[in-house]
Amino acid sequence: MLALAIFVATLILVIWQPKGLGIGWSALGGAAIAMLTGVVGWADVGTVWHIVWDATFTFVGLIVISLILDEAGFFAWAALHVARWGGGNGRRLFPLVILLGAVIAAFFANDGAALLLTPIVLAILLRLNFPPAGAMAFIVACGFVADTTSLPLVISNLVNIVTANYFQISFDRYAAVMVPVNLASLAATLLVLWIYFRRDIPPTYAVGDLEAPSSAIRDQAVFRAAFPLLGVLLVAYFATAPLGIPIAFVTGAAALVLVAIAGRWLAGGTGAVVSVRKVLREAPWQIVLFSIGMYLVVYGLGNAGLTDLAAGVLVWLADQGSFVATVGTGFVVAVLASVMNNMPATLVGALAIDRAQVSPMIQELMVYANVIGNDLGPKFTPIGSLATLLWLHVLAGKGQTITWGQYMKVGLVITPPVLFVTLVALWLWLPAIS
Repeated sequence: MLALAIFVATLILVIWQPKGLGIGWSALGGAAIAMLTGVVGWADVGTVWHIVWDATFTFVGLIVISLILDEAGFFAWAALHVARWGGGNGRRLFPLVILLGAVIAAFFANDGAALLLTPIVLAILLRLNFPPAGAMAFIVACGFVADTTSLPLVISNLVNIVTANYFQISFDRYAAVMVPVNLASLAATLLVLWIYFRRDIPPTYAVGDLEAPSSAIRDQAVFRAAFPLLGVLLVAYFATAPLGIPIAFVTGAAALVLVAIAGRWLAGGTGAVVSVRKVLREAPWQIVLFSIGMYLVVYGLGNAGLTDLAAGVLVWLADQGSFVATVGTGFVVAVLASVMNNMPATLVGALAIDRAQVSPMIQELMVYANVIGNDLGPKFTPIGSLATLLWLHVLAGKGQTITWGQYMKVGLVITPPVLFVTLVALWLWLPAIS
């Protein structure tokens, strides 16, 4: 009960985010109380740090890359191109925006897709004078697709990185399993969002009201470097996977190169357009404190019996066959993520799967189902992921307020079918390639 009380209090502070405290210090405070009360010990700190450090710094590196590209106009350029490809047809533009979100989520993580793409799309919609209902359809689609299509690569979601590191899944093995599964999730997302919002999407819009995509580019040097750098980075992930090089090192090297280009280091800073200092200041350093703090609190919850309880549930699901084990694990984890946040739920699921006595194939299915449940499950509620909370905050700052009731009305309808289709795709695909 003490471990549970500490976790609940910590989660409330993380969601509430009192002024000046932030998610990192809130989580770290909970961890300090857990240590002072003996819920966790010093040995647990090393264990948790080993689990989270690579994922955390990979995430920070990706966000630094994303912020620099955003400041350079890269994402606005892409969004304006997509808006022009729509050709004035709103019903063509809608799936194109979803596809753009899926691509950004794959390479820049779900947070990058939700937090960077949404304001850009919103600005374009305002320029095109979309009605409120039509604008809301596109905004929700941006936020939703950011998570539902954050499955394909290890780097696409912090959940993926933590899981891959914990179970020692290589970058190429993970991609071989999850790229096809992600395509199934994308197809289901397109269909479900289209059915839900089809009446709200404006049939036409004025393409002539859009600026030329080239006008969005603020830093030509960064823009020209973007595609080659991203291509090399993707190849490097696959090339270094067999060597056991941490993903954070590869991502950090790419981020450093882009920082050097943006800061014009070779020219002594002359001609710099993007403020590197501003980007580094806005990087999510609090996530480092959050990762170690929140995971320590959850680890204490596991020590108090949650891991054993969850492992028992997984063993029962495994006894019902591989289909029930896969779909059941995904939905159980999704519900857990929606009420306790997906990052804590990821560790709970990983610890339970590791402890559950099940066959190797069932265990592998459960590992990937844990990823799917924690990537998609947060869409049930606003507190399911930090990305969603930040997304709602960004929208509120732009004058687009979505209440928790409005969010859950959409999330509870849209999420279950996409989650089910994705888990079934995993159940069909993984045994076929193993």
